Amino acid sequence: MRIAMIAPPWVPVPPPAYGGTERVLDDLCRGLSAHGHDVLLFATGDSTCPVERAWSYDTARGTANTSVAAELCHVLDAYDAIRTWGADVVHDHTLSGPLYAAHHPELLVVTTNHGPFDGELASLYRAVARRVPVIAISEHQASTARHTPIAAVIHHGVDVGSFPIGLGRGGYAAFLGRMSPDKGVHTAIEVARAAGIPLRIAAKMSEPAERDYFHERVEPMLGGDIEYMGEIGNAAKLELLADAVCLLNPIGWPEPFGMVMVEALACGTPVVATPFGAVPELVEEGVTGFVRSDEASLVAAIHEVSGLDRGDCRASAEIRFSAKRMASDHLNLYARYLADATMRIA
Repeated sequence: MRIAMIAPPWVPVPPPAYGGTERVLDDLCRGLSAHGHDVLLFATGDSTCPVERAWSYDTARGTANTSVAAELCHVLDAYDAIRTWGADVVHDHTLSGPLYAAHHPELLVVTTNHGPFDGELASLYRAVARRVPVIAISEHQASTARHTPIAAVIHHGVDVGSFPIGLGRGGYAAFLGRMSPDKGVHTAIEVARAAGIPLRIAAKMSEPAERDYFHERVEPMLGGDIEYMGEIGNAAKLELLADAVCLLNPIGWPEPFGMVMVEALACGTPVVATPFGAVPELVEEGVTGFVRSDEASLVAAIHEVSGLDRGDCRASAEIRFSAKRMASDHLNLYARYLADATMRIA
């Protein structure tokens, strides 16, 4: 099978630091290639994913100014390159690309929604789904699609073997994500301090709203055992997660997935989180972590987390959230729609 993957133009694939979607795309491309399929990744020129690549922009555009025009230019060039390459399946992860795909009825295009199905994206995905199969990344996210038909729910996966198995000897809780009130950085600090456990915070902080939140809410709370490490690269991230007693993830919004939780489990590190979005799908209560709805319960969960078996966390990642499983699920979907298209033509 010849599979073309279109990434957004904002972050390289894989990302040098923060970038959950781009890390998923890197693992997916590698997994599809490992299954013996030809893969073309249309991303940016600074991407290093080890498959055939093409691009419009030599370097990633960045997340601070995600202009519609920049994405459209990227998409137009992507579909031109894909037609020349000769794809059996196009998996488009941009917003505008699946709409533009109507101009190429000869191509089988599928898309994954990495964000919410409500708000301003609701009408977009309803329109897209008339022609392009839409993949959801969690059951909870799919349940919010309402009038948008969902082709499949496929959980993200990681290359579990590339994650070190940690023993949690650092004695701290870890927070990893964006510097955003929705991600609950301030709540993590309050919970860690009340639990009497050090907290190490690694968070992306490159956009004005992220910096404002940091200076207004988070910076005044730092000090003592609460440390902000900045935005860290992959090697430092793995070390942070592996040595942590737990990942503290008190999100305050219905997050469609939550890659950081899967990455923690791959290191054998249990998760303490709030029950929003996909969290209850990813964390097995009392086995790979605890899901609690208020700060007092989160504090109590941190005191109990050392009683969990870190081997169970690693096993959950290997069984439920491997890149191999993710690639197989996508291949099954591609094959189903290819067969359907062949039957229609016949």
